This record gives sequence, C-alpha cells and structure tokens, in this order.
Amino acid sequence: MASQAKARDENNASRGLAGGAALQHRPWNSKSELSRVLAGLERFLSVAGFDRGPWLVVSFGAGIAAWFGLPGPFHWAGCVVGSSAMAAFAAWIWPDRERFPHMRVAACAVFLMFLAGCLTVWSKSALVGQDAIDRPVSGMFLGKVLGVEEQPAEQRVRWIVATREPGSGRSIKVRLNVPDDLGVASVSSGAVIRFEARLMPPAPPMFPGGYNFARTAWFSGLAASGSVNGKVEILRLGGKGDMLESTRSALSRHVRARMSGPESGIAAALASGDRGGIAENDAQAMRDAGLAHLLAISGLHVSAVIGAAYFLSLRLLALSPALALRFRLPVVAALCGALSGIAYTLLTGSQVPTVRSCIGAMLVLVALALGREAISLRLLAVAGFAVLLLWPESLTGPSFQMSFAAVLAIVALATSGPVRRFLAPREESWLSRLMRQAAMLFVTGFVIELVLMPIGFYHFHRAGAYGALANVLAIPLTTFAVMPCIALALLCDIVGLGGPFWWLAGQFIDLLLGLAHTISALPGAVSVLPAMGTGGFLLFVTGGLWLGLWSGRVRLLGLVPACFGIVWLILLEPPDILVTGDGRHVGLLDDSGDGLVTLRDTGSDYVRDNLREFAGIEGELTPLASWPGSRCNRDFCSVRIDRAGRSWDLLIARGRDQVPERSLAAACDKADIVIADRWLPWSCKPRWLKADRTMLDRTGGLAIRLRGRSVETVAAGQGRHGWWKPRGP
Repeated sequence: MASQAKARDENNASRGLAGGAALQHRPWNSKSELSRVLAGLERFLSVAGFDRGPWLVVSFGAGIAAWFGLPGPFHWAGCVVGSSAMAAFAAWIWPDRERFPHMRVAACAVFLMFLAGCLTVWSKSALVGQDAIDRPVSGMFLGKVLGVEEQPAEQRVRWIVATREPGSGRSIKVRLNVPDDLGVASVSSGAVIRFEARLMPPAPPMFPGGYNFARTAWFSGLAASGSVNGKVEILRLGGKGDMLESTRSALSRHVRARMSGPESGIAAALASGDRGGIAENDAQAMRDAGLAHLLAISGLHVSAVIGAAYFLSLRLLALSPALALRFRLPVVAALCGALSGIAYTLLTGSQVPTVRSCIGAMLVLVALALGREAISLRLLAVAGFAVLLLWPESLTGPSFQMSFAAVLAIVALATSGPVRRFLAPREESWLSRLMRQAAMLFVTGFVIELVLMPIGFYHFHRAGAYGALANVLAIPLTTFAVMPCIALALLCDIVGLGGPFWWLAGQFIDLLLGLAHTISALPGAVSVLPAMGTGGFLLFVTGGLWLGLWSGRVRLLGLVPACFGIVWLILLEPPDILVTGDGRHVGLLDDSGDGLVTLRDTGSDYVRDNLREFAGIEGELTPLASWPGSRCNRDFCSVRIDRAGRSWDLLIARGRDQVPERSLAAACDKADIVIADRWLPWSCKPRWLKADRTMLDRTGGLAIRLRGRSVETVAAGQGRHGWWKPRGP
C-alpha cells in the first residue's frame, strides 16, 4: 500500500510539473493570477449595477455592425452559430458557475443580444431589399405615384413611383427627380402617370468609404433612381393619399407662402420637417458652424414642443380648483405632452432622430409621472434599442450616430458628479445663476462638438471648430424665439392674425442664418481631412461608449482608444490617386500635397465635392491638361509624379477614339500605372497597375497610395450584400 501511494504521489507530481510548464507558455503565469483577474472582473460587474444595462444595446448594435462588416452569407451564418454557441456555453457549460455568476449572466446576455442584432438586420435585408436594375435604361414608363416630396430650393419635385422594369416586367419602385418646368404640380400620391425618363441603378460609393446610396436604396426597396426628361401624361388623378403626408405637404406650402426668402425654408423645416426649401449655401453654412442639428427634427425640437404642451396644459388645468383637487395634474399634463410629441413626430416625417427623441421624451414623461429620475442612460438605451429594432440599417448612417452620440454626451455629462455639484441649488444672485447656466451650456456644447467631430470626419471628411460658441447663441434663439413664433403664427393664422408673428419669426431666423454664415466664415472654422477609414472610427466609438456608459474613474479608460484615434487622425495621409468606378474621373495629389489635379474639368458639383472630400482638400481643382507636369493629346495624358522617394509614370486615357495597338502597347510599357475608362487590350502591360474598364467593373472606385503600393477598392468594403452587383466576372 505504501509503495502504491508513493507511486501515485510521484505521478501526480509529474503531472503537476507538466501542468506548470504548460502554464508558463500561456499568457498567465499561474492559475492564481488568472483567478485574480476573473475575480476582479466579477467584482467590477457586481458593483456596476444598472450601468451594465445599456451595454446590452451596444451588443445588439455590434451584431448589426458585424453583419454589415462581414463579407457574405457564410460569414453571417458563422457569426450566428458562434454567438449562439458562446451564449449556450455561458448558460450551461460555464465552469465555476457559483463562483462567477455575474460574468456568466453578462456573457450569456451579451452574446444573445449580439445574435439578435445580426439576425434582425439580416431579416430586414431579406424582407425589404430589392434587386437593382441591371443597366441604365431610357424610355416611356407607366407607373403609380407612391410619394411626392417638394424641393423648391432645387427647382424640382421628387417622386417615388411604382412601375415595371423594361424587359423582365418585374414590379419595381423607383425614385425620380422631376424639374418644376414640366408643370407637374398637380401630381399627387395615387396618381397614375405615363412619363419619359432615364433610370439608373442606385449608385455605389464613388470612392472607398464614401456614401453608399445603393445600400440606402436597398433598405428603402428602391430598384432604380433617375430623372424625368420628357412629357408627363396624367392618366388618373391621385386621391388624398396618405393623410399625414398630405398634411405635412400642405403645412410646408403654407409656411413657405407666409414667408419669403431663405427664412421660409428654415421655417418649413422646423414646422413640418420638410428641408427641401433650404438653400444649399445656407445648409452648408449651418453644417460648418455646427448648427446642422437645428435643421433635423430631433431632441431639441421635440423637447420644446412637449415641454411647451406640458407646462401650458399644467397651468391651464391648475386654474380649475375642482380639477386640481380631483386629478393628479402632472400626470394629465404629461399625457398632453406625450400626445403633442407623438403628433409632432408623425407630422414631421418620423425620421430616426425624431423617433429617438419622441421615445426618450415619452420615457421621461413616464418617469416624471411616477416620481422617478427623468434623465438616465437606461432611458437612452431603451430608445436606441427601439430604433435599431425597427430600422437596424440606421446604425451605419450619420443621423443615428450623431443623434445618439450627442444625447449620450449630454446625459453622461449631466449625471457626472462634478456637474451635479456645479449645478446644485445654492444661495446666489440671479445674475450668478444665469452665468452658471450659460457656462454649463457652453461646456455642454463644447463636449457635444468633441463627440460629433469624429463622426463628421468619418462621413463628411470635415467638421466645424466653433460649434460650441455658435450653439450657446443658436440653441436659446431657436428654442425660445424661433419655434414659439412659428407656433403662435400658425395658431393665429386660424383667425387670420398670424402676420406679425411670421414677421418676428423671419427676423429671428435671419439672425440664426447670419450667425451661421458669420461663424462658418471665421478663419479655421472648418477642418478638412481625407477619408479616415473604419479602423480609426471604431477607436473613437469604443472610447466614447466606454466614457459615456460607465461611471466613476473606470470610465477614464475610454480615453485610451480615443487617444489612439487622435493619433490615427494625425497620421492620416490622403491617397495619391483617386479613380471613380467608371474611370472617367481621376484625381492626382499635386507635388505640394495641397492641391488636386483632375483629368476632366467636370461640371458636376457632386464629382468635384467628392474629389475634394476624399483628398482632404478645400482649394480649387486644376485640370490635368493645363498642369505643368503633364503631356496630353486627344487620347491620353502622360504624367510623372514624385512620391515615396521615386518617380512614377502614369498613362491616363481621356478620349474614346481607336488607338493603334502597337503604339498603345509601347506607351503602356513605359508607364507604371495605366488608367482608362475603356477596355484595353492584353498587350497593354504597365509595370505595376492596369486600371481599365475590366478591372474597374469588378472593383469600383479606387484610392491608390504609392507609398507601399496599396490599392483600396470600393468592392473590398461591400462583400456579397444584395446592394453590390459588380459588372465584371
């Protein structure tokens, strides 16, 4: 027996030594060290309490983002299976179930929400997605008008029309721009029309990381977009159509009729959510001044409407002693505020920021009626979950991101300890109280601008620098002057006495526009950067969520990824060459790095603006033919540029005439890069890159960096999602 025990002890010792040697090859030097880390995480989760809740919505959003980021169905299925397996492991196979209960529950919940997010957006895509038409097509079409959007600032009307695809006869929904001079003002929803138009497949991003209209069209059920370029014949007049749409259009027309000049477009946007009457120069000035949020019906506007309805109804009901003694007036007033908020949300088009604001406001009213804390991150999380559940595709858009980021910053700032102490009631003069509130408004605006800046750089490649200063003046002006005047004007118009209030509203809006143009014209008001890429953006998102959703000192860890994101921005370099997906437009960074040389002097503002944005340049574009570094004939331009310590020879096609193959082959042999909007013969063999129609049909637009010889393509970011249909094999 003694010998058996001794042998057993030696065997256990040898296994222990083997286990210790294995542990030395792991990241953890000992089981106790790993155990301490897990115990620390368990303690952190146990004391976090309700702070953990909003992270479930983050996990839901991460599942949606994963679906957009992964290439195709095989990867999506792997994501679903993997997250399901991890949730099952946490629920049933987790070791030490009694020792780490909070970690087990958190892991299970996080993976389940991740799974739900991925399945939600996948299901939405399968249900509403509509395959785009194969190629551009022109001709006569017969269709039914489903929606009408007036855009007086562009001298056009935009229709959504149900029609048939030529050839296949497939029922499709298309978006059409209709010039005002065609005289189609009488066309309304429900009308049956015959029209001449040119239809195009929804456009993919012009350059890698650009705005993806094809994806937007996919989730809107649109198979094509285009313009009416001939006579429109009305076969059957439309009925009243959708009551909300008719009311919104009538209200917008009424506001524009009662005011004149650029102020009418701003007033119509605030009253009905119709931004079609806002001039582009005014909209750009508002964006550059950090005031664009005032044009999108969101928390500021919904809060003003609900707050006004709440306090007005509360005061009026309190005039009756019988009602005051019989009913809880705050609850009744909250109901009045809720109804007004819902009505305003429906009237203004139920856009994502408006719906988020309305849901959040409803929860605030319920909290007030129950005597609970009115503003919290949990309320924001509930609103975010509701929006993502209904519109999961909104996660990728700037509207959702800016709306929730701004509110998250406001709530996190308002609930932080230092701010609570700063705003705590105290004995002081009214002037001191006013100064303290003004200082808080400035700090809030500054924080919001910091939070929104990475989003602006990611989507628009530009951000305003003086938004905090502008908002200190613009927010009170809009909330306490512009919107009340518009509301009073509409009410008084019932009896024909709204004129004075319309005049006042126009004066206040003129002040608002003057402020926007003044701020946007200041030196350094706008910062422009080249495309920052998804990696840098995710660093800011991670840091911002960590800073905003946790409380206490642990939230400061969010500064780490945010700082890495700042370094990412500092090190950004614009691409040396930009090529559109059709090969017709090429942009070259000049030798100074501050200017852009373009193949064609295009008349399209859209193309010019995209070239500037993606190159991170504000200056004018220089035509390649007049640039000293190029030699051009009617067919090609030959360019030599110095980059990355060497010279690069480029050959760029500019004409469509037939070129002798031998001459073309000889020119290609001397070039490092050949770019053409046509198919080039196999004999054209440049030293490095041949970006002709064959390649561009597969890749879409290109961003070429000569340092490191990297080529970024539009196709690389699209995967096998339904909205991406490469033309090549």
